[in-house]
Amino acid sequence: MRLAVSGTYAAGKTSTAIALSHYTGIPFAPARSVREILPDAVPGRALAEVTPAEYLQLAVRRHAGRVWNEARLGDRLISDGSSLQEWIYAAARVRFGMDPAAPAPVPPRSAAMEFFADAVDQLGHAFRQHVRETYDGFVHLVAPPGAAGKPEGHRRMHPAFRAFCDDMLLRTLEGLGLAHHVVAEPDRAERLRTIAVLYGLAPVRSAEEALALAAEEYAAIDWRLERDRTQSTASLVAARTR
Repeated sequence: MRLAVSGTYAAGKTSTAIALSHYTGIPFAPARSVREILPDAVPGRALAEVTPAEYLQLAVRRHAGRVWNEARLGDRLISDGSSLQEWIYAAARVRFGMDPAAPAPVPPRSAAMEFFADAVDQLGHAFRQHVRETYDGFVHLVAPPGAAGKPEGHRRMHPAFRAFCDDMLLRTLEGLGLAHHVVAEPDRAERLRTIAVLYGLAPVRSAEEALALAAEEYAAIDWRLERDRTQSTASLVAARTR
């Protein structure tokens, strides 16, 4: 079973995917976050400040990391999102502008944005094909009330931007013919049990034990935004070896 846990910013996909891995014993496939990628890819910039061309680099880097993890784990994995999200977040920027927190109703199209729109269409073709050939099913998490604000460790996202992404993702899954379920249970243990039942996954421990293990892993993740990152882990390792 190759299962992707999907959702927009702050929907809980990373914590749910980690917990579901512990609950079922299926390996977790992480995705390096943009906040980790950005300091090396576009030094000195916040995500809301990147150009359309720079955003394409970020999307391709993240997609490449996903593909590597998927290949490493083989036929059994629980993925933290999918490459559909890189494409859909890009498509939302074509529609609303580059800052998810402050979308313009109908932003003017510069020459750079026109090219970006064409490039995003092509990425969508490649990423949809990859997803169709990679996953057996999707779980789409509904973001909790207030997720459009700024909870610790997450970016702000305007409700219109979030709704566009949610709708586009679900329409894409339907168009690809992929099995998918929307899961909205606020109780995290019940969420795990629901997903396991939907996909016939046998638990290897209690939901509560899985959540406790996931909480330890989640707490160890560096959730600082890119402004707080002066060097990536790779850069620090390189510096120490010189």
